[in-house]
Amino acid sequence: MSSSSLGEQACIAPSPLPVSVIQKLQAILGRLIANNRLEKCISIYVEVRSLNVRESLRALDLDYLEVSVSEFNDVQSMDGYVARWGMHLEFAVKHLFEAEYKLCIDVFERMRLDVWLDCFAKIVAQAGILAFLQFGKTVTESRKDPNKLLRLLDIFSSLNKLRLDFNRLFGGAACVEIQNFTRDLIRSVIDGAAEMFSELLCQVELQKHTPPPPDGSVPRLVIIIIDYCNKLLGDDYKSILIQVLVIHRSWKREKFQEKLLVSEVLNIIKAIELNLETWMNVYEDINLSNFFAMNNHWHLYKHLKGTRVGDLLGDSWLKEHEQYKDYYAAVFLRDSWGKLPNHLSREGLLLFSGGHATARDLVKKRLKAFNEAFDDMYKKQSNLVVLEKDLRERTCQVIVQAVVPVYRSYMQNYGPLVEQDASSSKYAKYTVQNLEKMLMSLFQPKPRRYGSFKGRQPSEKFNNGVRDDLHRTASSVM
Repeated sequence: MSSSSLGEQACIAPSPLPVSVIQKLQAILGRLIANNRLEKCISIYVEVRSLNVRESLRALDLDYLEVSVSEFNDVQSMDGYVARWGMHLEFAVKHLFEAEYKLCIDVFERMRLDVWLDCFAKIVAQAGILAFLQFGKTVTESRKDPNKLLRLLDIFSSLNKLRLDFNRLFGGAACVEIQNFTRDLIRSVIDGAAEMFSELLCQVELQKHTPPPPDGSVPRLVIIIIDYCNKLLGDDYKSILIQVLVIHRSWKREKFQEKLLVSEVLNIIKAIELNLETWMNVYEDINLSNFFAMNNHWHLYKHLKGTRVGDLLGDSWLKEHEQYKDYYAAVFLRDSWGKLPNHLSREGLLLFSGGHATARDLVKKRLKAFNEAFDDMYKKQSNLVVLEKDLRERTCQVIVQAVVPVYRSYMQNYGPLVEQDASSSKYAKYTVQNLEKMLMSLFQPKPRRYGSFKGRQPSEKFNNGVRDDLHRTASSVM
């Protein structure tokens, strides 16, 4: 929980009652007991104290706790809700419910144990503890999407941090409903997280048979899975996921070791590599295939280098993908934009041996061929995308270096032959500045709809969970 959040919530938490007030309450309680009015006293106390807690919680803006499963599936900001839920639950337990627990002990210390425990149980129930637990249950029942596994791990982490507090505050017989709800929630979280993790590899393998993106960019699946693997082995989630998998295996009387997690993640990365090889061969246009390979090898290198996953794969693995990127980038340039300067040949122009008219005709012919080749290439590649800014800028710069200097020199030497012609704009179609600007504007990312990944599902349960949540183009993995 951030320091600012703690500060704001500390202002919301009620101040402890002074000792003098507690003593007065005890005196009043004594008189009521003497007059057989204990039940009425407890009823009023519970009503007042639970109202006090609800007022404190209302200041936190907890409307999201009432979101239904159907609403949850339609809202993309649920990751933020889960993060807020963890902070709010911690605040409610450690500050509000803890304060009521201690106050019940102080006020009813002369009564039987079951009296003040029952009183406390009624206060937290009326204050809304079950609404917090129900929100967690709603998350477990929502359909599967790329972030659900992380949400489940976040929920488990929040509950696990409060485990001792829950056991101490809600461990009595009077809180049996809270205990049962909490146990059911934890089981649902662990089962759901373990199931989703176990299906990741299968999901990646099933994607092999789907078409690659027509713009030659990095498939949505690759982006999601690489990010997933980095997070699952990162500081925030690795220990949580291991704990979840250990518990899940223990329920089956099986053991789980960390090396199994590492092995599974590495197998997922290898499956991504196999998918990329398959997708490269799907493109009929070899230039597009090379462009796709350049894009994806760089994505793997850039987003795994310096991570725990990258460390496990090793420097040679990373270096190999960097070299593949360089290779396919060079081949892509050579077989596409690298051919354009050939149209600006100086053969037959050096000495103007055939006279100005002949030279002018040659220049017109070659500029026309260059313009047609440039327009055709630009049209074909204007829809291609490089998501990584560094690779995009570098690729554009290399194209500029291959085309613009040759064009500039050619126009400086032979442009005057056609610039005074009545149809000069037909041949001197581009200025050097315009040409460079157009080339540097290539491969810009297009707005993407929120997407997920799926293929033929290993179970009908999984299929029903993700079918309606996928938003991708009909012809590509987004």
